[in-house]
Amino acid sequence: MQRRTTVKDSFVLPVEMLSSGEWADVAEVCGDSTWVGRMAELGVRHGCRLQVIQPGTPCLLEVGGCRLCLRTHDCRQVLVRPVAAAG
Repeated sequence: MQRRTTVKDSFVLPVEMLSSGEWADVAEVCGDSTWVGRMAELGVRHGCRLQVIQPGTPCLLEVGGCRLCLRTHDCRQVLVRPVAAAG
């Protein structure tokens, strides 16, 4: 199993910018409080680690062992810090 480390603490981008297989730590979930709360219930919250299974529309993510499908607009509201595999 490879260890993964955060690429840069200040490098934040929307999850829609990641490619298939990439890992990231959630930096922030933006939007109205109801949506942010719903995402937290599904496991997408500050500090959680996720993996992009399928980029695009819809975007398929793996979060905490579960898969979650998001539309492009929703992916833009999930800001992440990419994680690189340590060699």
